[in-house]
Amino acid sequence: MFAKRLLACIAVAGLACGGERAADDETARDLSLAPAESVATLSDMPAPDAAAPGTQQPAAPQTPAPRALTPPAARPAAGPAMLTAAEGTTLMLTANDTLTSRHNKRGETVTATLSADVTDARGRTVIPAGALVVGTITDIAPAESPGGQGRMVITYTTLEFGGNSYAIASQTDSLPTYMKGRGVTGGDAAKVGAATAVGAAVGGIIGKDVKGAVIGGAVGAAAGVGIAAATRDVDILLNAGDPIRIILTAAFERAAS
Repeated sequence: MFAKRLLACIAVAGLACGGERAADDETARDLSLAPAESVATLSDMPAPDAAAPGTQQPAAPQTPAPRALTPPAARPAAGPAMLTAAEGTTLMLTANDTLTSRHNKRGETVTATLSADVTDARGRTVIPAGALVVGTITDIAPAESPGGQGRMVITYTTLEFGGNSYAIASQTDSLPTYMKGRGVTGGDAAKVGAATAVGAAVGGIIGKDVKGAVIGGAVGAAAGVGIAAATRDVDILLNAGDPIRIILTAAFERAAS
């Protein structure tokens, strides 16, 4: 009886051990298959370089080429400094020639010389002394009668210095002219002679003798001298070397040299 029970326990123990071994074998089988399944799953993914059929591979981004640097535009060179004599500036001149209404005519060109430097507000020389000043006689006429005044008007329009010519706008402010009679000319003598003859003829008729003719001639001569004096020309003159003053009616400007 005891022996039967012992066999039964041994059989039960054997079954139990066999079951555990089977479970262990199953577990081991599952563990050994897991990596295979994991590898199989990973191997199903497409390779990075492989593209699916019909699918366009996006282009790799390209690095733009570096842009050439454009140098900054050069600044224009500054122009030369300008020298300016303002409107209203006075220019003192010296006449180069003697002018007279007896010999000179309207429209003739005349010249004068600048007597002193013309400077700007900063003391820079705008027009140097010695510059030639060129003008035109715009009006000239003797006096119409003794004691009257003749006319002389000169307009200066050009400066010349440093090998250059410059236009200016100016008006003459002072022109030291004076009047001078021409004296008894041939025409004046003819007037005296005619008056003398007329006087002598009238005196002879009135006096009926030579004495009356002489007296009439003397009276006629005196009258002729009076006529000549009243009708002789009196010229207007400007002497060389006389000072002339002109004023700029517009600003004068030139580049500094």
